[in-house]
Amino acid sequence: MLDINLHRFSWLTKFSGSNPSMTAPRMTPRSSAAASSVTRSVSRSSRSPHIVRFEKGDPDNPMNWPEWKKWMVFFAILPVNLSLSWGGTAFSPATKLFEKAVGVSEVVATLGISLYVLGLAIGPLFLAPLAEYYGRTPIYYASYPVYFCFLVGTALAPNLGAFLSIRFISGLAASSAITNLGGTIADMWPVYEVGIPMSIFIWSDTVGAPSGYLIGSFVTLTGEWQNIFWALLGITGGFYIFMCCLLRETRHSIILQRRANRERKEREEITEELNPNVDVPDEDKREDVEELLSQSLVRPFRFLTTEAIVVFTAAYNGFVYGLSYLFTDAFPLVFGEGGHGFGTVGQGLSFVGIIIGVSIGVLTNLYQERYYQRRIRSRSPSGRTTISNIPEARVYLSRYACLAQPLALFWFAWTSYKTVHWIVPMLASVVWGWSYYVVILFTYTYVEDTYKEYSASALAGLAFVSDMFGAGFPLFGTQMYNKLGYEWATSLIAFLSCLMIPTPFLLFYKGHRLRERSPWANEHMGDKIVLDDDGEEVTDSEDRESEGAEDGEVTEKGSDVEVATGSMFVGVGTDGGRSEWSRR
Repeated sequence: MLDINLHRFSWLTKFSGSNPSMTAPRMTPRSSAAASSVTRSVSRSSRSPHIVRFEKGDPDNPMNWPEWKKWMVFFAILPVNLSLSWGGTAFSPATKLFEKAVGVSEVVATLGISLYVLGLAIGPLFLAPLAEYYGRTPIYYASYPVYFCFLVGTALAPNLGAFLSIRFISGLAASSAITNLGGTIADMWPVYEVGIPMSIFIWSDTVGAPSGYLIGSFVTLTGEWQNIFWALLGITGGFYIFMCCLLRETRHSIILQRRANRERKEREEITEELNPNVDVPDEDKREDVEELLSQSLVRPFRFLTTEAIVVFTAAYNGFVYGLSYLFTDAFPLVFGEGGHGFGTVGQGLSFVGIIIGVSIGVLTNLYQERYYQRRIRSRSPSGRTTISNIPEARVYLSRYACLAQPLALFWFAWTSYKTVHWIVPMLASVVWGWSYYVVILFTYTYVEDTYKEYSASALAGLAFVSDMFGAGFPLFGTQMYNKLGYEWATSLIAFLSCLMIPTPFLLFYKGHRLRERSPWANEHMGDKIVLDDDGEEVTDSEDRESEGAEDGEVTEKGSDVEVATGSMFVGVGTDGGRSEWSRR
């Protein structure tokens, strides 16, 4: 049933025909791939250009930066993700003020949230290629000031039409920075070490909606809805200055292109040679913007319509992400004047339970990461460590989270009566917050490990679905709770959550079979990385020297795919001798 035919979506073939990168890889034997790559290597070597690449231990390679420098860049961009998330839900407590000031209905006022999140969904499809072409730092430096301008425009909007239009464009501007964050992390840490930084990054993503409402509830006390955006301008402005002081370029291809340009100029000055033959590896060359744009617009939807793994994870991810925005309507009803009688700030503080639950998720992820490392690592007789590609190891903890989620929702539903102390439903929100975090984290890391260099498109599909759910759910939240009642409205969500329970179990126990059937994922089924005693990645040539004689292996190097038949080592891509699972 899950053997999906990739070619039934004929409208995509016009892109695939002209762009090889848009075509799904063939599920060919690795020996054939090796032979083909050897041919390409020989043909390239005949031209003998001076190729600028990262050598082993190269200090300019972000993978080789000292840990303090990696974390410095990481914490420079972390507040960016957090503050841009606040741009959506911080307005939620002020919607009542907006309704009275502008004279609109509650649904229309809620569009101020939904259109912003809609911009976050659509923006990456058009803006993601900018980082591929210009690098990451220019996008961070440029997109934030654009976002500032639209914050000012939102606060000064003369009418409803201008307000809603600017809110949508604000989301577009914010999305260009958000799309860079995951790539920045992947630039600095190899995939088998990305667990901890990614868990903190997902924390900032999942805690954004509830903490944004909390911040907005304090600002709303001023009595002017415009002050929400002035406050955001001040907060994000401070974060921008902090980021500019610490940020460094991390995209490998951009660093190599800059190095090649310097070497080209130096050779021209020394040898007086015009246009010296200095270049970067093929995979790091700057692609045409039109080609990048066609990929970012088409490929995510191809994954969403042909890849079972992406369909399952996107549906689950989108559902729980949408709930985080739906609760910005539900919590004020349950804990506000019609429920437990909390004021504006008290309603904001009711989200602390979700914030605590998400934060607990970061701590429990340490156990998940320990399990993951045990699963993927094995020791050889020579003492070297082999890192295997086992995405299913990322799913372990989510099997418990998918069960805890509907339980927490039922708990919240039937303890939301006025006669029940407010702490009881708030404790339920802690459990839900934990399950929410674990589910979001597993969907992103599982897809990343599964699709490797194709994961950017797959994750773009997930992000698009998530933001579409986030944009849509707030539009019907209040009406649903008022018509069904607090108890049955949340129970309905809990029943829907039960439908998602099979997803983690399916991926944990049968995920390898789904990957085998996918032409995109099958390509990486046997990926392995070998580490020496010092934890450094062993290049193919080093592996051949140490083990080739006893195994009788023959290895060809310098191509997109490397195969060492004796050691059963399969690495994808080379970057100065460094095997790399994911091409950003």
